[in-house]
Amino acid sequence: MPTGLVALLDDISVIAKAAAASIDDVGLAATKAGTKAAGVVIDDAAVTPSYVTEFTPDRELPIIWQIAKGSLKNKLLILLPAALLLSEFLPNAITPLLMLGGLFLCYEGAEKVLEKLGGAKHGETLEDPIEDMASFEQERVSGAVRTDFILSAEIMAIALAEVADEPLLSRAMILALVGIVITAAVYGAVALIVKMDDIGLHMVRERTSSAAKALGRGLLHAMPRLLTALSAIGTLAMLWVGGHILVDGAKKLGFKPPYEAIHAVEHAVHGAAGALGGVLGWLANSTLSGIVGLILGAVVAFALHKAPAMLGKSAH
Repeated sequence: MPTGLVALLDDISVIAKAAAASIDDVGLAATKAGTKAAGVVIDDAAVTPSYVTEFTPDRELPIIWQIAKGSLKNKLLILLPAALLLSEFLPNAITPLLMLGGLFLCYEGAEKVLEKLGGAKHGETLEDPIEDMASFEQERVSGAVRTDFILSAEIMAIALAEVADEPLLSRAMILALVGIVITAAVYGAVALIVKMDDIGLHMVRERTSSAAKALGRGLLHAMPRLLTALSAIGTLAMLWVGGHILVDGAKKLGFKPPYEAIHAVEHAVHGAAGALGGVLGWLANSTLSGIVGLILGAVVAFALHKAPAMLGKSAH
């Protein structure tokens, strides 16, 4: 066997052993990075079921599978290489880019809050009659994958910020693991949510047990409430995560007052609450971060939707 190939195989063996030895560390780091992205994950799970409305039940799971495959391609083929290149050659750009993503999350969350309070919904149009269902399905999948790209970019950016100090190989493994696990979790949950009413209907019609029928009716009644709750949780999570990213990023860039004020309140609550100090301290931090996110997001929403109209009127 040529010595070059022997050396190559030896190098591969060393890398494999190192990867195996550090697999626990990679798993822990991936868990930490994935937890930081929880707000975006919840929003992803809340948004995706809307893309399978207006389809027959037999097309729901295939459509979700197509979106899930598109999500994996977004994360592993586009965003992962981009994240690794960024962290290797432009690490100082990670925090500003992450803050831009956080501001986008705040804007999205604030816009949803403003809509609930009576503001106009932006970008809504009346649906045209569906003439070609296959084309309509493809358009829905493409739209979902485009939306997923934005959410996936934020997930990968949050994860990257948590593991930026890891070696390149570990960084790649952690980001790939985060991408795969989060995609499986989100779209597995979405599939379960979307089919919940079908499962309930099957139990009501096909099962003879009164307990099974009662459970089926419960699933049918719970479905709309679950979607409403997911939407609300997703909005709150966007504001909390986006606000936290902005406050933490501002501290890293040298502007510390918001970070210090929020953490002072968190520590005060933690110290005064006794056994529940950890939970209530976290809740205080999240609430204040969410308020920051709501204020900044509302400013962006106003700038994008109201200010141009006002400037146009003043020009006339």
